[in-house]
Amino acid sequence: MDNKLVKVGISIGDPNGIGPELVIRTFADENIYKYCIPVVYASPKAFVFYKKQLGLEEPRYHLINHAGEAKSGKLNLVICTEQGMEVKAGEASAEAGKEALSALEKAIEDVKAKHLEALVTAPLDKNTVAQNLPGFTGHTGHIAAALGIENYAMVLVADELRVALATEHIPITELGKYLTQEVIVKKLNVLHQSLNLDFGCSKPRIAVLGVNPHAGDGGLLGKEEDTIIKPAIAEVFKTGKLVYGPYSADSFFGSGQYKQFDAVLAMYHDQGLIPFKTFAFFDGVNFTAGLPIVRTSPDHGTAYDLAGKGTASIISFRNAVFEAIHIVRNRQQHTEDFSNPLPYSELRREKFRMDF
Repeated sequence: MDNKLVKVGISIGDPNGIGPELVIRTFADENIYKYCIPVVYASPKAFVFYKKQLGLEEPRYHLINHAGEAKSGKLNLVICTEQGMEVKAGEASAEAGKEALSALEKAIEDVKAKHLEALVTAPLDKNTVAQNLPGFTGHTGHIAAALGIENYAMVLVADELRVALATEHIPITELGKYLTQEVIVKKLNVLHQSLNLDFGCSKPRIAVLGVNPHAGDGGLLGKEEDTIIKPAIAEVFKTGKLVYGPYSADSFFGSGQYKQFDAVLAMYHDQGLIPFKTFAFFDGVNFTAGLPIVRTSPDHGTAYDLAGKGTASIISFRNAVFEAIHIVRNRQQHTEDFSNPLPYSELRREKFRMDF
């Protein structure tokens, strides 16, 4: 049975936010254990607090030292700090940020030890984590750096809608420093590989958005389309990848044009996330392409105003767990499909030359 299940790590996120509640309510459903072996990185104090707050008996947890000890059919829990903090639902604090960071770091340790096949990260507060780790700007960049990965992409996923970002958590006033032809080329290549490996798209079609109003309107409203984006598209297209654009971002989603593509590359955070969250606010999933581990998360934040009330929607978090399982299986299938290919026959090559 264990061989058929995907071992999924879950970092608890901010213990004062909705992360613990999402985990508890998701894994209170015994059916989910038919698909994965969950390993939660958290403080037992947080679990006890929220189970009591929600009036739930399940899920019961099994304490382990690391994910290598995880058992199927159970919610396995790795303690991340010796003394758990006092939970104060709905309050942002440096102490809560420290707990969230400890859980994430412990999960990354097990990723590096190859104890996990996937990692799902519950929401944390970037500000409180940054108080403990200056320079922290989010899960995506931190995990990639910890694993030594430079080329990666944030991809928002909901059914057939996939929106990737060329730049992520940067101030809009600094966009010009980060948005370069090289960056766009790297993101397109990572996205193309991920569509093939993680989503089973054999010949993916990718749309690229412009950065200026009306995609620059022929240079009247900005030159970046002509000097940066179009050259990047041409460079990638020459390698045989189906990459098109730049398209005007203001009408691309509303017109339904996105349905003609397997993924869309937006130039900056809000350009991609505003339309995505309009379509899929409650069920979208954040996926990091280009990592050796499958990493997903819900596409929302800590929602302090909902913490401990039992009213937060678990759909996005639950989807993040199942999307992680699905992508792991896609990668396994891809490896199986393309392993041990038959060698090209020299005799066949000679016959081909003779025939033509």
